[in-house]
Order: sequence, then C-alpha cells, then structure tokens
Amino acid sequence: MKHIIILGDGMADLPVERLGGKTLLQYAHKPMMDLLARKGRCGRLVTVPEGFPPGSEVANTAILGYDLNKVYEGRGPLEAASIGYDMQSDDFAIRCNIITLENGKIITHNGGNLQTDDARVLIDYLNEKLAKPINEREGCERVKFITGIQYRHLLVIKGGSKHIVCAPPHDHPNEEWRPILVKPKATMACDSNKDNSHLTPQQTADLINELILKSQELLAAHPYNIEKAKKGERQANSIWPWSGGYRPSMETLMQQYPQIKSGSVISAVDLIQGIGKYAGLTIVKVPGATGLADTNYEGKAQAAIDALRQQDFVFVHVEASDEAGHDGDLELKLKTIENLDQRLIAPIYNEVSTWGEPVCIAVLPDHLTPVEMRIHVGQPVPFLIWHRGIEPDGVQQYDEVSCVSGGYGLLKLNEFMQELMKI
Repeated sequence: MKHIIILGDGMADLPVERLGGKTLLQYAHKPMMDLLARKGRCGRLVTVPEGFPPGSEVANTAILGYDLNKVYEGRGPLEAASIGYDMQSDDFAIRCNIITLENGKIITHNGGNLQTDDARVLIDYLNEKLAKPINEREGCERVKFITGIQYRHLLVIKGGSKHIVCAPPHDHPNEEWRPILVKPKATMACDSNKDNSHLTPQQTADLINELILKSQELLAAHPYNIEKAKKGERQANSIWPWSGGYRPSMETLMQQYPQIKSGSVISAVDLIQGIGKYAGLTIVKVPGATGLADTNYEGKAQAAIDALRQQDFVFVHVEASDEAGHDGDLELKLKTIENLDQRLIAPIYNEVSTWGEPVCIAVLPDHLTPVEMRIHVGQPVPFLIWHRGIEPDGVQQYDEVSCVSGGYGLLKLNEFMQELMKI
C-alpha cells in the first residue's frame, strides 16, 4: 500500500454569516472531496499540542507523527534546512518576514504579496547595511539575512538565545506593532552571558528590535518602495522576525515507520520543505508553484503521481487557502478550496484509482485560518482517508461538521499517522 497526504493549509474555517452560517468547506463546490468522504472514512484531528502555537510548523510536524515536545525548535531552523543553510551549533535561526506597516499598524504579513526576485534585492540590501561581525578579530557575522521565497526569509544570529517571545505578524493584522516587539521570556530575562560570543535573551531581543527599527528606515528609502509609494501600492517596508530556534534533532519517517521506504514532499513553502528534509523526504519543486492562489495545481498533481510511481509515501502541501484566509478574502478562499478539489485531488484520484498497486489517500488541513479572524486557530481539523476496500462510515460530505460523526472519531497528534500506517 502506498500513501499520499494532501494538505490544504488553513482551509478549515468557522461558520460564516455571509454563507448562511456554513463554513467554507460546507459551502464550496468540492465534489471530489465529498466523493472520497462518502467512499472512505472520516474523523477529526487535534494537530496542535497544548502549550504550542497553532502554526503550520507545529501542525504539519504533528501530522507527520512527530512529538513536538522532543523536536520543536520553531520555523527558522526548518526553513534553514529548506533554503540549504547548514546551521552550526551556535546558530540561532529565526523566520524573517518582510511585512507592510502603515500608520503604526501591521497591514499585511506578506509585504503586499512580495515576489522572490524583488525580495532578493531587499535582502541583499539589508545584508549590506545591517550584517556585522561579532568582533573585529573574528570573520563570522553576528547577524546575516538569507533569502527565502516571496516574503518568507531567514535571519541568523550567531550565539543568539531562543528564549524570547515573538509575535507572528499574521496573528496581528491591523494591530499596532510597537507593543508586540520582541521580549525576553520572563523567566530568562536576567540570564547572564556564558561568554562574550553568546547573547542573553534580553540582548537577543534588543538586537532584533534594533534590526526591525533600522530596517524600516532603510526599506523606506529603497527605490523599490519609493516606486510602490508613487503607485499607491503596499510597500515592503519592515522586517518582522519570529519563531526561532536551534538545529533540531529529528528521526526520519523511515526510521519511525518501517512501512515507509522512500518518500517525497511537494510544496512551494520553505517551512514545509524543511520539515520534509529533516523527515528524510525528497524535496520536489514544481515550476509555477507559488504558495498563493495562482499556484500550479496541475503541476503539483502530476508531480505527486510521478513520485508515487517510484516511492511509497508522498506529502503534498498547498498553501493557497491559508494566504486567502490571512487576507480575509472569502471569495478567494472558496476558490482555492474548489481548485484544490478539482485541479489537484481529482486528477490524483482519477489516476491512482486505476493502478494495480493500491494507494491510500488522506486529505486534511493543518489548522483553521478563519477568513473573518485572519489568524490561525488551533481547533480540531476534519480529515478523510480513502483506499480501495475501506469500509465507509456513512459520512456524506467532507467538512468540519460532517466529520464529527466519522468512524475515526477524534484523534490526537501522532495518532493520525499511526492510523494511516496501519493501512
């Protein structure tokens, strides 16, 4: 039995009054997901352990069966792995968004849908102005920026402390940014230096806040943003670091699950590619895959089919619904759900259902990104599992409400992967 997980990032939602009190999954036209729900078995899954933020770095790692208490180090180290930056033992890597600020508030977490080519120019500029050595005798840099994809980048602080509190920018749309600047964890604020090369939590927080303020001065004066301002468009005018940590220690999926001999991860997002790399999966990059609503659904579907021909486990991640949810765009999020259904899930099912070797298909989101809240919510998510010969449980359509009565009931964290590997 081969296995494929198809994950629509953030596609689960809450009831929306404009949709007659239905969720987007209830309202959307998604005949393929509903067909798989009727022919398969459903349930709900708790993807966020108690005490952890309801982010994609947490939820996707849990879905793949990892114990977050043992492996969690934040987004930064995972994205470093995807970018190809080899973290050293004294590196503190932290996700670094380029965002849009206006009138003292966070307007968008994505710099006005900043594109990678433009972002690379801005990151190079910030490195030129802000990267600096630990001291004059040592060649290594205390601070450096590394280009990622679109608005998602990396800040590496040599000797930085992970014991700080950072606010994810997508959780604070239209809120003032100054009150949520970086702070040391309360129990760590008074820690002293181990030596001159390591920073305390307070020093790390102060350094990051200094970089945020300096980035705003520099980016405002950059030709890219000057041109954006002339056109009345959103500027990419501040960095916003968050979710940092050290190099994680993770077993591969092959070490955890003997059923998996080889596998691939298909995603346009650095974070997911990084999780996949630590999990021992081959990273498949699809031309035209953007992480937005204009992503190449058909290309991802074909890449998944091709990977399944050679391997026995594939994880396909589509970011589009999450971005639409963060933007509060109801119509766009509905469209992303329908595109996932017809342009990705349907061609995969239509192909693998004809194969002699059986394939198990699982579909789920990682968390909720409600369009009317524009933030991540850590409630249980609906999931479906189908393969030839599975006994249906009576669920007639795939959504947050219908899956409550599914045969799998309510699973928690690594129980999903354990159930999947039993098939």
